[in-house]
Amino acid sequence: MKFVINKFQIVNVLAKVQGLTGRRSNLAITENVLIQSASEGIRLTVTDLETGFEGYYPAMVEKEGAIAVSAKKLYEIIREFPSEDILVNEVENRWIEIGNDKVLYHIVGMNPDDFPETPVISEVDFFSIDASILEQMIEQSTIISAAGDEKRAHINGVYVERIQGEDNDSLRFVSTDGSRLNSVNHLFPPDTKIPVGEGVLIPKKGLNEIAKFLDIEGDVQIGIKDSNFILKKEKETIIIRMLEGEFPKYEDILKKGEDHLIGIDKMQFTKMLKRMSILATDNYKGAVFTFKDNNLSVNATNPDYGESKEDTEIEFSGEAIEAAFNPKFFLDALSVIKEENVIINIVDGSRPCIVEGAEDKNFISVIMPMRI
Repeated sequence: MKFVINKFQIVNVLAKVQGLTGRRSNLAITENVLIQSASEGIRLTVTDLETGFEGYYPAMVEKEGAIAVSAKKLYEIIREFPSEDILVNEVENRWIEIGNDKVLYHIVGMNPDDFPETPVISEVDFFSIDASILEQMIEQSTIISAAGDEKRAHINGVYVERIQGEDNDSLRFVSTDGSRLNSVNHLFPPDTKIPVGEGVLIPKKGLNEIAKFLDIEGDVQIGIKDSNFILKKEKETIIIRMLEGEFPKYEDILKKGEDHLIGIDKMQFTKMLKRMSILATDNYKGAVFTFKDNNLSVNATNPDYGESKEDTEIEFSGEAIEAAFNPKFFLDALSVIKEENVIINIVDGSRPCIVEGAEDKNFISVIMPMRI
């Protein structure tokens, strides 16, 4: 195999796939990128055995072939290369030359035949969604990260539903860690119909890899077929193997009470919660929130360090409510709400608290109270 490629055709792509090739698997070759050359260009393929990526890029191909080379070292070479055009040439016994007349690397590759096969997906019923909307949905749902060695599929995944409505179809992402739940909706225009199908569980880490490729304007294509979730762009395709497992029934937890709807400035609330989190540790994460007489008081206690307390004015009347919450859960929700003002919906001290934007109701974060 021998070809010349412009570094700017692939340097950003190689940067984005490092999360896949840097993930440990039981096959050493998954740390490599598979490069296959044809008459009009090259195809790059990477996988961590759960998420796979393919991209096609123009190149001046002199000789067709295939090589598997360290994705990390190839990226570092391309990134630091002093000129735009770079020669890639397989010489013998899987040794590969990368460079030009002045700078030359001679590195060893692996057998491309050992690279895992990419799933062949055909007859997929794709539908379009704006790339920026999908990126925001992923951000808002994956802010709830999976625990380190958590084995429960509904914790590691995002539940993706396609909902048929009388006037509008919608796409919904739901995630939870057992202590909170985020729901993100996108309502399609009335003249847009999306394919019907059961809800599916998509690995959070796979969706985060997809998000890296959504820095574009316009639409991308989404498809769900067999056990795969597929994203297609003009030159690139990402395929994620879906998780097996049941997502808990969540609809009732999204129902809002009408007892107390409290508006608050997002920036003011964020700064308050950050101050009240300074003394928090893994063993003492909670704080007591007291809603009483147009006042919100947050009190955090840690026997190892001390105590903190802060009050702020809110519009609140009626019987006082005292509940313990993890301030970090509120901070996570606030970080992905794009508005200046948020609404806190709380009924009493034993039921979940709901946080959402003052105007945009497509994102809802439900936070469970703690026992302290």
